[in-house]
Amino acid sequence: MLLIGIPALIVLGGLVWYISHHHSDSSAPRDSQAAPVVATTAPVTQQDVPIYLTGVGTVAPRESVTVRTRIDGELDQVGFTEGQDVVKGQLIAQLDPRTQQAQLDQAVAQKAKDQAQLVNAKLDLRRYTELIKQDAATRQTVDTQRAQVAQFEASVQSDNAQISFAKTQLSYTHITAPISGRTGARLVDPGNIVHATDANGLVVINQIDPIAVVFTLPEESFQDINHALKASKEPLAVEAYARNSTQVLGRGHLILLNNQIDTSTGTVQIKGSFPNPEHKLWPGQYVNARLYLGVRKQALTVPAEVVQRGPDGTYAYVVDANETVRIQAIHVINIQDGIAIVDQGLSAGQRVVRDGQYKLKPGLRITEAQTAPAAKGNSK
Repeated sequence: MLLIGIPALIVLGGLVWYISHHHSDSSAPRDSQAAPVVATTAPVTQQDVPIYLTGVGTVAPRESVTVRTRIDGELDQVGFTEGQDVVKGQLIAQLDPRTQQAQLDQAVAQKAKDQAQLVNAKLDLRRYTELIKQDAATRQTVDTQRAQVAQFEASVQSDNAQISFAKTQLSYTHITAPISGRTGARLVDPGNIVHATDANGLVVINQIDPIAVVFTLPEESFQDINHALKASKEPLAVEAYARNSTQVLGRGHLILLNNQIDTSTGTVQIKGSFPNPEHKLWPGQYVNARLYLGVRKQALTVPAEVVQRGPDGTYAYVVDANETVRIQAIHVINIQDGIAIVDQGLSAGQRVVRDGQYKLKPGLRITEAQTAPAAKGNSK
């Protein structure tokens, strides 16, 4: 009875094993036989790519002057309109000139008096010189008269200096614009007494065309900037963008790489100059600034979405000729404007997966995703 049961158990176990393994093999299709995965691909292209650094900056006047009076006096009139452009040399303010004019007249009169005395002293010296030849005058008298002439000559020189000083003081009553630019608010109204020690001045003039943009970059960028400055025969280009958009507000050039790095922030200050005829840039405005260091010639580029990151670094899914994908390790130099620059792992003309990587694994076949046609508008 025992001998008959053992063969039966062996046959039954073999049947169970066959059924289970057959079912497993039929229910798990191989990857090569699986349906293609829908994905979006892009070619690896070769193109010239600009190299730039980006920082946040503020717009500042190229030049800014607070116009002040250099003497005390009553403000008679102003020669500008608030918020309007002025040109260098244009009248800004006129002070009451009567006090300074009187000082000038007094200096001129004193000079005339001293000149008259000088002329008389010279005539006396000539007479004494003739008399001494006739032994009718002493040497002491001649020497005394010669000293008198020198004294009056010095007085006339002092009078000339006083006249020059008085003219200068009088010129300070006529205040002109030291630079061309846009005026701000008038800080003093006509009729007020102004003083040279007033803190606020009369008006602030800002030069806004051209205008400047001041921004900072990390100190690690200094060597790249310094190398680009030495390699370029022209000033490095700078662009200014609106903070919340890609709108270009101005294109200019670098005028300052500051002579020291700020140790408290670890940044270096950069200044660019921009022509601003349409006044798109305004003092105090926050902007994004780009400093262009050059162009990377014929760089390999892929869309930024192609780049994947794993524990071993960056990689991409490469599409082979049979539409299967494989993982390829790549080295990315930089990602900017939605483009990744690659110098290792890819070659021009290869296809890489741009979208749908989360569904992929090596060896799977893909099919290109179809772009949905744009909806046509209702015809009237």
